[in-house]
Amino acid sequence: MRPEHPGDWLLVAGDLGEVFADVAWALETLSRHYARVIWTPGNHELWVTPDDPVQLRGEQRYLRLVELCRSLGVLTPEDPYPVWVGPGGPLVVAPLFLLYDYSFRTPTADTGAQALEQAYEAGVVCSDEFLLHPDPYPGRAEWCRARIVATEARLAECDPELSTVLVNHYPLLREPTDILRHPEFAQWCGTELTADWHLRFRAAAVVYGHLHVPRTTWHDGVRFEEVSVGYPREWQRPGHPRTVPRRIFPEPGWGR
Repeated sequence: MRPEHPGDWLLVAGDLGEVFADVAWALETLSRHYARVIWTPGNHELWVTPDDPVQLRGEQRYLRLVELCRSLGVLTPEDPYPVWVGPGGPLVVAPLFLLYDYSFRTPTADTGAQALEQAYEAGVVCSDEFLLHPDPYPGRAEWCRARIVATEARLAECDPELSTVLVNHYPLLREPTDILRHPEFAQWCGTELTADWHLRFRAAAVVYGHLHVPRTTWHDGVRFEEVSVGYPREWQRPGHPRTVPRRIFPEPGWGR
């Protein structure tokens, strides 16, 4: 991946790797190529795999990743939100770390426990259940809600005159998950608590990557961009943009 112009920013919507050293290598490489790199974690960066020398769990792992980013000049959800003043701006670019709370349930599941039971019965269980630890929170849903409260307050403090680009690993509303082959998997893909954030916080675009279905959709007149690179096996899909970053701003066709 290379920038089109020297001043290009790169939004990294998570899942660079699972081993800490691999994530560090990727971020260091990208930070040398782009004028600014803005990162938010995916679930894979938060996994604790047996072969990773860094065995930090939960929030401690996330904060160590934040320290890594800061050492490289990469912006994170813990840093002041930068303002893009290039074509299409000014725009507040807000990387978000929100997780999920199992509220994207199937119609036949009334509770998170029932949704999880359905997933196990269907054989569709996210590896997060075994590798993504919520320490010191009692569960991932509780960690998610703590992140929601803190992030909501920060977004409310942004300049109300400026639109935003909201960057999160997971889609902010449920509709994009309708494309999933296995609806039981949606419970690991976000939270109903952010369903109106694209409107409340004046989003000019929402960027996410968790679903591995690169595409552009529109919701309430707001552009949602799924920007995942995906696995090598997924690169064979016709039109899959595996080496070309998705342009967020200026929008494709700008200036013509």
